[in-house]
Amino acid sequence: MITLRNITLRRGTKVVLDDASVTLQPGEKVGLVGRNGAGKSSLFALLTDRLHSDKGDVEIPRQWAVGEVAQNMPETDMPATEFVLEGDTRLMAAREALAKAEAEDDGHAIADAHGLLMDAGAFDAPARAQALLMGLGFKGAQVDAPVNSFSGGWRMRLQLARALMCPADLMLLDEPTNHLDLDALVWLEAWLQRYDGTLIVISHDREFLDAITKVTLHLDEAKLHRYGGNYTAFEAMRAERMVLQQAAFDKQQDRMAHLQKFIDRFKAKASKAKQAQSRVKALERMERLAPVLTSADFSFSFREPLSLPNPMLMFDQVSVGYLTPGAPEGDEKVIVRGVDRSVLAGQRFGILGANGQGKSTLVKTIARMQPSLGGTITEGKGLSIGYFAQQEMDVLRPDEGPLQHMVRLAKEVSPSAREQELRDFLGQFRFVGDMVNQAVGSLSGGEKARLVLAMLVWQRPNLLLLDEPTNHLDLQTREALSMALNEFEGTVMLVSHDRALLREVCDEFWLVADGKVAPFDGDLDDYQRWLLEQSKEAARQAKELAKREKSAGGTGTAAGGTAGAAGSAGSSASAAGSVSALPPAPVAPPAPAPAPIASREDRKAAGQARQRVAEQTRPLRKEMEQIDARLKALHTERDGLEAQLAGGTLNPAQIADAGKRLKAIGDEVDEKEMRWLALSEQVDALQSAA
Repeated sequence: MITLRNITLRRGTKVVLDDASVTLQPGEKVGLVGRNGAGKSSLFALLTDRLHSDKGDVEIPRQWAVGEVAQNMPETDMPATEFVLEGDTRLMAAREALAKAEAEDDGHAIADAHGLLMDAGAFDAPARAQALLMGLGFKGAQVDAPVNSFSGGWRMRLQLARALMCPADLMLLDEPTNHLDLDALVWLEAWLQRYDGTLIVISHDREFLDAITKVTLHLDEAKLHRYGGNYTAFEAMRAERMVLQQAAFDKQQDRMAHLQKFIDRFKAKASKAKQAQSRVKALERMERLAPVLTSADFSFSFREPLSLPNPMLMFDQVSVGYLTPGAPEGDEKVIVRGVDRSVLAGQRFGILGANGQGKSTLVKTIARMQPSLGGTITEGKGLSIGYFAQQEMDVLRPDEGPLQHMVRLAKEVSPSAREQELRDFLGQFRFVGDMVNQAVGSLSGGEKARLVLAMLVWQRPNLLLLDEPTNHLDLQTREALSMALNEFEGTVMLVSHDRALLREVCDEFWLVADGKVAPFDGDLDDYQRWLLEQSKEAARQAKELAKREKSAGGTGTAAGGTAGAAGSAGSSASAAGSVSALPPAPVAPPAPAPAPIASREDRKAAGQARQRVAEQTRPLRKEMEQIDARLKALHTERDGLEAQLAGGTLNPAQIADAGKRLKAIGDEVDEKEMRWLALSEQVDALQSAA
């Protein structure tokens, strides 16, 4: 178990933990929650021995392996699969042991190392790594692409896959959902539900926490409070606890009155659509949790729009995408085409779809950040767009402070604003004192997000375009955003992987998939079921493709090296919808069919040419068949030796001999495979020349 006993931890002058104690049992799945800056990441550093407490004891079983997501962005040209494999600490240790034993020509050590490799699942490890990558959204050849060819968000997915690859007794995940779309998020939930170790996860996604955790650890006012239950249960229990605090009662009543007014406004619409039903449940939860919301130190509301054009937008066969930098005019990449929809005043759309399908590109085009590539977008008179970019720095300037941003904005939309008025306004978003002049580039992700929200509120838009607005927001700020959006009089178009926000805000959904935008007839539960069906279908097709390739390859496929004994790895990868860990050796292609022959002489000449090619390739093919037979024998011998080593029936001398023989077999397999490939290339060249 994990025991923290009377822990005091300081970071500079700030007290992160003050005489805090808690006990976590083996196998528990724990959600660690608390406001931004409360010290959750510092607690992780304490558990991994990167920080040391000023007082108290931290007890973790010494034999436990700890896995966590590294926060540094890797710079390496290592293939993605190999990068993820390095997260398996047992496998890496076994590989190092084998390399050392072979370098010292120590038969005993070689045999022991092969046993370690078997225990670590070395033969199906590439398939398991690729299954993780495919589950997190990587496609096809991406699983073997160099790490440094991926963008920052995808590299963080690689770091997550590397952490999941670790055979950890204790898994520490700090905001694992930040760079995931809804597809990958659903997959990760299923994976973590099957994980049988101890898990502690920091997340601001309430539905993710509800699906994964059974214990909630609340870090508040430098104290740790343990609650038995997921995040929803924690909210309810904490609400009951707060009700008992008389000092918060008056503030609570004011907040509950505000919530009741909000609920009354929407209850009448509950019967209109399936989405509205799930929304009513969210409102009921808000009512039940009013005491929790009273503790939030941040709330805001959008100003009433100056006008509400109707319709706001009309799309007529619109195509969206991007122009390749430096490419000639007309060389454009269309991602979504044929958009033929309208947006009316007061509508609230959730935009669904996997990463790369074009959600952000569509939103950027509507926000006038980039031109459409075809068709016509007609804007209603008086349309005012408020755009929250997924990358906040798309709309912020890193060398300017919040006050400079607001001064510039006020000149554009409110010339009469004075500096003090702008300072007071920023104070509502927790920018106080010298923070108003702090360079945006040095602000935290949550602070940047709050500044963008402040700028949106000031503009008084009638159309809000929000692209992943919750990525850096804590749970309390997400609740405040949800309430503000539900009170907003204008139109909302929302891209988010935060399912709670989507349920509470959106009445209908658009699905961006296969280059099209279409209404999705259902709610988020229907969408998750649809995703699972799509995943199963993809896995089924991958299995069929693998079977066809295997049938086409016949006995000519030569398995070798570590891949030769990993037949199960290929099938495991296929079942997960991934590619094989290592491809089978290529099969010499058949001679190309001759073109139609016009005369008897031509037919005779063609026949003679084919005969010459057959005579030239016959000895090469015969040698290839001999190599296939030899490889088969070597694989059989290796399997037998490994089975003997695993059985524990050999004496020390026999173990040493078996280890040396395994090394010799590996060397011969490598040599035979290289010769087989060379022969195959010669056959191919002769046939092409003919």
